[in-house]
Amino acid sequence: MKRLLMIAYHFPPLTSGSGLQRSLRFAQHLPDHGWKPLVLSVHPRAHGADACRGKMPIPSGIQVVHAPAWDAARHFALAGRYPRLLALPDRWASWWPGAVLAGLALLRRHSADAIWSTYPIATAHRIGRTLARLSGLPWIADFRDPMAHEGYPPDPRQWRSFLAVERAAIRHAAFSTFTTPSAVRFYQDRYPEVSERICLIENGYCEDALPTERTEHRLNPGKLTLLHSGIVYPSERDPTQLMQALGHLKEQCSERLAHLVLRFRAPMHGDLLQALAEAQGVSANVQVLPPIGHAEAVAEMAAADALLLLQAANCNMQIPAKFYEYLVCRRPIVALTDPAGDTAQALRAVGGDAIAPLDDAAAIANLLSRFVAEPSQVRLPAEAAIAAASRRARSRQLAALLDRCVGGAGRPSDKPRRGDFSRPWHWREGE
Repeated sequence: MKRLLMIAYHFPPLTSGSGLQRSLRFAQHLPDHGWKPLVLSVHPRAHGADACRGKMPIPSGIQVVHAPAWDAARHFALAGRYPRLLALPDRWASWWPGAVLAGLALLRRHSADAIWSTYPIATAHRIGRTLARLSGLPWIADFRDPMAHEGYPPDPRQWRSFLAVERAAIRHAAFSTFTTPSAVRFYQDRYPEVSERICLIENGYCEDALPTERTEHRLNPGKLTLLHSGIVYPSERDPTQLMQALGHLKEQCSERLAHLVLRFRAPMHGDLLQALAEAQGVSANVQVLPPIGHAEAVAEMAAADALLLLQAANCNMQIPAKFYEYLVCRRPIVALTDPAGDTAQALRAVGGDAIAPLDDAAAIANLLSRFVAEPSQVRLPAEAAIAAASRRARSRQLAALLDRCVGGAGRPSDKPRRGDFSRPWHWREGE
């Protein structure tokens, strides 16, 4: 069994947040493919008490070390202000020194074979780069989504800091992984000299999220329920045109609208949804409901007549994690997104074709009208595509990359011998 040092900000006791399931499920399934994980994460205070409420079980046999870390915005602020230097590349920059020391101790004690770090906390890649440089071990930098790109981060100093960390990771990691095809192409174009080391490992669904049983219970008996489960962001998942589309249906095809209910489960911005629905006179067709437990949420998705995805064109290089959870519920998927974006491409890849632009009320109204008239015309995801999208399958892909690393693929030639901690080293962030 080879050993992998995993550097992940998002790991239990954290119970929510972008990236948690990716790092947790890799740790769970990698032993099935010959890799035993050692996890290096942050002290729970860096998350805050609210983020660690509840319990997220850690798979048995996994050692987790929590290195000292603080959130600059909470721990170093006076009157709501804190030095920006303490928050570059991000608010958890204080994680770096303690994590390097703890990581070196783990590498020495367990004779690890490789290192893996995961964004969206940029400091994780700083730690990964440092430990890879000191130990000579191959390193995989898991970016998930684009890091420094147009308009993000909005602060120029942070953008430059992100770019420096990104360059160091892309150029020195054995492989860099992203979750969408567009992100892979974007970075292959930005760094053509290492394009063969930039790879795709998509997100996926957790096998334990499978609905326990298929129910024939209708969420709204006598009507078709189109369910959106999760946060509706005012920008990235702007529901304005969707509500206008319902208004169009009310004016032009009221008998079809009478058979349709849009249910939003735990959207966070429920007041916005209700205000938009009221403005269009379609409040009777819109349900805004509070959060429920995960098992109950999955059961509700499995009982819906169809599942709704919202994704704006400014997120074309991203696929919502919800898409993969929808897949496992084996219900038709209606995607309001840019037909040229990765979310639409992912839906087509599993056999779906119910797609309309999120910013086109007329196209949305036409799609919803067709759905009500012929619900069976919205295709179910293909079974083979569902099987390939599991977290277990994604872990197999990561293990294959790790095996290539250990075999020498992509390893920079100037690395010190594996296990040699004596080589002098100086950090230059932009290197």
